[in-house]
Amino acid sequence: MKDKTLKFRAPWSRQLRLMTILTCALCIGVPAIGVIVLDPGDPVAFGSMVVIPLVVLAASAGFMVRAYTVTGDGLIIHRLGWFTRLALSSLTDVEIDPLALQGSIRVAGNGGAFALSGLFSNEKFGSFLVYATDPKRSVVLRFADRVVVVTPEDPERFVDLINSARLATRKDAFNTWDPPNI
Repeated sequence: MKDKTLKFRAPWSRQLRLMTILTCALCIGVPAIGVIVLDPGDPVAFGSMVVIPLVVLAASAGFMVRAYTVTGDGLIIHRLGWFTRLALSSLTDVEIDPLALQGSIRVAGNGGAFALSGLFSNEKFGSFLVYATDPKRSVVLRFADRVVVVTPEDPERFVDLINSARLATRKDAFNTWDPPNI
């Protein structure tokens, strides 16, 4: 592989921007109203109207998908202050599929504030993991034990780089193979 690593932005779709704006407005607006109208001496009302929306907002922001980096042997999904790493060793197929998320149901995770991320399910893949910001840019990574959907800024180049990384990994494995002594 010519480039050892290459970083791809995770651009937001119009729908993701709208959902994030609405979520922020709700999760900031409700606590603002709560601070004005609630008695701070009522911990249940204060907690449910002020604290919970702010915690939901902070948690959602923490799972934001910011970028993807393809390395020689893996894929790094950049979040806000942390990352998720996927090894490419068990990758069996990679393809661009702009309809990958169509008809999906979110089982666990974030459905549209700062990202689409978590465990989703649909008829096409069954249960699968999503780290997405723009469904039209979906790339499906099929591993031996799971399916993952990501949405890099340039899906074609991303797939080419993933395939190059897989090929380089296979060549390295072949070149370092030591046949048994017979």
